[in-house]
Amino acid sequence: MTEEKIHSSVKDQELITIRRNQIIKGAIKLFKEKGFHRTTTREIAKESGFSIGTLYEYIRTKEDVLFLVCDSIHEQVRERIAQAVDLEYPSIPNMLKAIRSFYYLMDEMQDEIVILYQEVKSLKKETRDYVLQKERDMVGLIEKVITACTEDKLSKQEVVLLANNIVVEGHMWGFRRWILQKQFSLDEYVGMQMKLIDYVIK
Repeated sequence: MTEEKIHSSVKDQELITIRRNQIIKGAIKLFKEKGFHRTTTREIAKESGFSIGTLYEYIRTKEDVLFLVCDSIHEQVRERIAQAVDLEYPSIPNMLKAIRSFYYLMDEMQDEIVILYQEVKSLKKETRDYVLQKERDMVGLIEKVITACTEDKLSKQEVVLLANNIVVEGHMWGFRRWILQKQFSLDEYVGMQMKLIDYVIK
């Protein structure tokens, strides 16, 4: 889907992936330091390790870079959850494993999550709608895991609310780190969240 949204003059898909990962890494560092609007494409190119001309072979606008960052977040979440749970053998332990994995991924990606919350409003409507749909898809994936693993213990509304709570609690570790990370270690935070979830599903 990303390739359909963002044009590249390069045809080598493997090279596109490598270069765009470099762009994402460089952009995250700059967006964290300066914000989206104060960062220039020239700075992104330099931070990514190549010229401004090379940068424009892989993107068209600075908004494309922000889109790549947002898209990368959601793809990594999808992959991590898919790796953590086997829905052919659904169980409560499998569900808890997937949720725990999600929380630890959110710690690894907390800078990206903060950028997502701060800067998604800077995207044009079409791209913003796509990113928000990816967010809904992520919640939907967690809903699917909960539904498969809890064997109808929860109502549809309870599943929806629990899935949204899990996503927000994962994100909260990043966007409220100024207070939470002074009061809890990551293991403490995840452990307490897992206890709350365990209480809900029993």
